[in-house]
Amino acid sequence: MTYYDARETRDPAERERELMARLPAQLAHAKANAPAFAGLLEGVDPQSVTSRDALARLPVTRKSELLERQKAARPFGGFAATAWGPGCRRVFASPGPLYEPESARPDYYRLARAFHAAGFRAGDLVHNTFSYHFTPAGSMMETAAHALGCTVFPAGTGQTEQQLAAIADLRPNAYVGTPSFLRILLDKAEESGIAHGFTKAFVSGEAFPPALRELFAARGIVTAQAYATADIGLIAYETPAREGLVLDEDVIVEIVRPGTGDPVAPGEVGEVVVTTFNPDYPLIRFGTGDLSAVLPGASPCGRTNVRIKGWMGRADQTTKVKGMFVHPGQVAAVAKRHPELARVRLVVDNPDLADGMTLHCESAQPGDALAAAVADSIRELTKLRGEVRFCAPGSLANDGKLIDDIRKYD
Repeated sequence: MTYYDARETRDPAERERELMARLPAQLAHAKANAPAFAGLLEGVDPQSVTSRDALARLPVTRKSELLERQKAARPFGGFAATAWGPGCRRVFASPGPLYEPESARPDYYRLARAFHAAGFRAGDLVHNTFSYHFTPAGSMMETAAHALGCTVFPAGTGQTEQQLAAIADLRPNAYVGTPSFLRILLDKAEESGIAHGFTKAFVSGEAFPPALRELFAARGIVTAQAYATADIGLIAYETPAREGLVLDEDVIVEIVRPGTGDPVAPGEVGEVVVTTFNPDYPLIRFGTGDLSAVLPGASPCGRTNVRIKGWMGRADQTTKVKGMFVHPGQVAAVAKRHPELARVRLVVDNPDLADGMTLHCESAQPGDALAAAVADSIRELTKLRGEVRFCAPGSLANDGKLIDDIRKYD
């Protein structure tokens, strides 16, 4: 398979006909092989679902529901059509925890197309800084790079000094990871007098503001981003036109009114709902919880698929910080561990274009020891560092909000 081919530039009506023609077989496969869909699609004749209107009448399964179903029926809540053995090479755990299977099929997450659009080619040495443990991000990127013939250095997260040593010794020309960590590496390299060899970067996992893109460009690095999830794989990707994200060829994407399954008018902001043709994990109308909107017209780069604006926030309070989802339940769990705390609110901000978290806590007994203990709980429960700031009892708004994302991306 090539990763920029006739499928990407064909007539949109032809693409739509093919997706709708493939849909009944995927629904029948899900009903027959994934027990959860046998129940969700009970009474539905897969052969009758050949249009977006028909698809929109099927139930939406949101990430929160998937989590509850997995708790009731380990490991995958009945949504997977695979089991332990050769058909399931790895299993990952995302925050929640949510468990996701990975089969042995090449480019399982379909990210090679996005890598190709970002300029990655056979012979590149890719410095992959996404995690290889628990979460699938490292594997998602590595399998895409391998599909294109790239060599991968599995750097993983953290260990900045060791990563800089490897960058100096191996001179990788391509970076994969969050944009914030790329900035950290570049700043540290400059401070240490280390010359990097990066000319291209593929970033994901967090917002990528224009100012940060310009900062990388000034250092000789052309960057591109994509929108992907552990459950679905690639949803949309950036092209050299840098005007929105083009949808992947192998998913059906709907933008629906949050909390419902009803598609919104073109251009209106709503929740991203995705149907995948993955035979191993055949998610049908999966509600990502992410907000986006369709852009008018085709991409100037020549690709004709629908474009979306990219990530525009969350339909619920869940947010993503440094590539990791942070859930309201995790914030509540921190407060529950420390009875000295009353109302709490996690404020997420990005001063100097770097994501950070601060837990604002009402407490009648503030102190350094309590702050340190709360900070330890934040790190343990969210896998991220967070500051702790005490405030007077009754000073936080009584509005039920546990996470307040005030980041600006202008």
